[in-house]
Amino acid sequence: MAENGMFATTDLLEPLHQRGVELSRQMVHRVVTKTPQRINVDLLAALCDILDCTPNDLLEVRQEQIRQAPAVGQTGPDGGPGIGDLRPIRARVRRPGDR
Repeated sequence: MAENGMFATTDLLEPLHQRGVELSRQMVHRVVTKTPQRINVDLLAALCDILDCTPNDLLEVRQEQIRQAPAVGQTGPDGGPGIGDLRPIRARVRRPGDR
């Protein structure tokens, strides 16, 4: 942003508005200062146009390790029985007064 003469997040409001992207000051601040979980393609295209860059300049792709659930019949993560070891217990239905 600084390379384009923009030193405050509010400097993006008008250029975004000119490109048809309506965001509040708070949303622009969040997009600039924090890592968004998802981003609208129109916003990404407008930012690339305003900053004269490509999406690769703005986005960083990272791989995250995902914990895999144990397969049926395997022990759980705490070493206890997995879901595959569980069996239903038959219920006994009694009427009131019956013993």
